[in-house]
Parts: sequence; C-alpha cells; structure tokens
Amino acid sequence: MLERLVQRADEAGVHSFWPMDHFFQIPVFGPTEDPMLEAYTLLSWAAAHTTRLEVGTLVTGVHYRHPGALLKAVTSLDVLSGGRAWLGIGAGWNEEESRGLGIPFPTLRDRFSQLEETLQVAHRMFTGDESPYTGSQFQLDRPLNNPAPVRRPPILIGGGGEKKTLRMVAQYGDACNLFEFAGEDVLGHKLSVLQQHCADVGRPYEDIVKTCFGQLGTPEVGQLVDRFGRLGELGFDLVMTDVPDPAGSDLDKLFDVLAEVVRQLEPLGRPLPAAATAVA
Repeated sequence: MLERLVQRADEAGVHSFWPMDHFFQIPVFGPTEDPMLEAYTLLSWAAAHTTRLEVGTLVTGVHYRHPGALLKAVTSLDVLSGGRAWLGIGAGWNEEESRGLGIPFPTLRDRFSQLEETLQVAHRMFTGDESPYTGSQFQLDRPLNNPAPVRRPPILIGGGGEKKTLRMVAQYGDACNLFEFAGEDVLGHKLSVLQQHCADVGRPYEDIVKTCFGQLGTPEVGQLVDRFGRLGELGFDLVMTDVPDPAGSDLDKLFDVLAEVVRQLEPLGRPLPAAATAVA
C-alpha cells in the first residue's frame, strides 16, 4: 500500500514526500510501539518507486546522526534520485526514543549549537568545500563529499522559534516549516519575524520557501482549495499534509482530489516548489 501511495502522489502532481524522522511513533499519531520505518531508508525506497516526487524528512533531529554521515546520506539520496533530495532538519525533541535507543540527547542549548554547526557544514559539503571544519560541537578534518549532489539539496529548517530557529532559516536555510494549527494570526507573525531576520542578515525574504504542516481533514476539493489558497495569500508556498492510513482508505479517490487541488492552485505558485501540496 505504501508503494501505491507514493506512486499516486507522483502521478497526482504532489510536490514532495516528507516522512517524520523518528525511530519510535510519536504520541500525536499513536502508541510508541506502533511501526516506524527509518526515514532515510524509506526516502531512498520512495525515490526508487517514483520519478518526480521530491523527498525529505520533516525533520531530522540534529542529534540523531553526525553531520558528516547525515550530509553524505542526503547527498547520496540526491544522486540516486536524480536531484530530488531536500535536507529537512531541526533541533530535535524526542528524548524517549533517544534514551530508548542509546542515542545521546544533549541539552536544548547544545542541540541548537549542533544545529547551527551542522548547517555550516552542510553548506561546505554540498558545494565541494573540503577544508577542515572546527566548531565547539563538531570537528571534521576533511569533509569530502564525492559524488557531489546533482543539485545543492535545499535546506528546510523546522520550527518557529523566533530568536534562534527563524534566524537560522534566514542565515542558512532555503525553507522554513511552521504548523498550520497555530492559526493565521500566529503564522503571519512568524513570517514577519522571519522577514526581519532576513533583513538583518541581508537576505531577500523572497528567497525563502515558506512551508507549513497541517492535517488533511475532509478531502474535498473546494474546501482544500479555499484553505490552501488562504495560506498562499498569507505567504506560504508549500502546504504539507498527512494522509489517511493507506490500508484503510481509497487512495485513488484521495489522490484524484489532490490532483484537482494541485491543478487549481498551481497557477498561484512559483517555480520552487512547483506545486501547492505535499505529503508528510
């Protein structure tokens, strides 16, 4: 059923596929013991079963993987998918799964420091800079990255923290990700904060792809077009939604609806991303 899901998304013109990068299921979606696939294995599999769907995590906790190994994995995914990979990353939060699997769980302050350093290393490795990197968290003697990515993977930074996260989006990122359920007033405020950070670092605000995540709800064309259209008017370029359990839903009907939503909203979009919906 998962194969059918990604293939129908590909056929429907959905822009991208964004599984969570978690090792345990998270409480909002079910019990901890529910099945959870490792994200980069899943993304590689999804890329092999599609032709145009872009792929990334929503999002990788920075403490899960050493930056050299993480960025090598994202680059390999980009090469094997023909230039369809994104780096989705954030400071991380799930202490339970980290402790459960023996993954170090630094303090929030240290995770933000790791996040900034990983973003700095990403810009080196994605552009072929092999010079040594020395930070307070990580030291890389030679961040060699061969083969190089087909394109520099766009960097999406998850989270709406106004002092650190959105500042890092402006300084290092290509995209932000916010939660739709925060409401239009909060979302508008977050975007205005991001705009100010962009001004502070001399970055065009228009360079940033604004994305948000929300639950799909009733899959009805008119409602979704109105809802996603309002988000577009607010300034968002890409809306990510969950999808029902493939085993218990009519995927053909669902993606027929999404294909029509994409068709109606696509003229409102801009080249990156090329469509107005994504699957998370």
